[in-house]
Amino acid sequence: MQGLLLVNKPEGITSFKAVAVVRRKANTKKVGHTGTLDPLATGVLPILIGRATSLCPYLLNADKGYIATVKAGITTDTLDITGEVLSQSEPCFTRDELSEVLKAFTGEQLQYPPVYSAIKKDGVPLYKLARKGVEVEVEPRKITVYSIELIDFCEKDYTFKIKVSCSKGTYVRSLCRDIGAALSCGTVMTALTRTKTADFSLEQCVDLDEISEENIEGHLISEESAVSHLEEIFVSEKQAIRFSNGGKLSFDRLNREITPDTHYRIKYKDTFIGIGYADKEEREIRIKCLINPM
Repeated sequence: MQGLLLVNKPEGITSFKAVAVVRRKANTKKVGHTGTLDPLATGVLPILIGRATSLCPYLLNADKGYIATVKAGITTDTLDITGEVLSQSEPCFTRDELSEVLKAFTGEQLQYPPVYSAIKKDGVPLYKLARKGVEVEVEPRKITVYSIELIDFCEKDYTFKIKVSCSKGTYVRSLCRDIGAALSCGTVMTALTRTKTADFSLEQCVDLDEISEENIEGHLISEESAVSHLEEIFVSEKQAIRFSNGGKLSFDRLNREITPDTHYRIKYKDTFIGIGYADKEEREIRIKCLINPM
């Protein structure tokens, strides 16, 4: 079994647990997800099966879309509602004031990830260190928020919803924390839905509990769609066999312009063979991964 499965992860389980469910129903060990979602979060979780797991890094680097629900006047150690309360206050701001604050969070910026996260420090996830009470200095990361839109606001209890489009590595919990600091009252994320990964939307996903051993193959889509953003290079049959056997492909024999230091989809007719990397110094396409070798 091989391909891409778009799952709508339910609330209350980890991404690892969702993958374990798929692994059991697909009856294969080669299963991998492409972007962790916290147990609180729901939404788009692309899962690759079989040889297609080699493509996981390409979707991990994809842009994401989210809808987050936020409550003002409270902070927690995990930056979401599941954590231990650190502070409480009486918020006081209008919808217009909130909209103005949100505008400041678009564009490229440095963001401090949550202490309770899967980021590793010396090989150990930060959340494990945090649970042990170990204080760790978290390094900021460069991220980009392409857009942030206020889609709902309740002045009665100061809860609001935001729609966010962002780059890989963006922590929406951290974004909510920083918005709360700008509002001078603190905030906490109470719900999160990933609505988009690359070009894949929530509407394309299947609920985890709807997948069975009998129907899982019918829910698979082509693994090539996971890397559709990469340019394709069509090769001859001999070149396809050479590439499949580990051989490199000379720029000069590909009959097209090649951009050095770029990843390409290598194809023979309708067959997606794998991913190649254009080596600038050697002027050759070398294998990054094989998906459907000839």
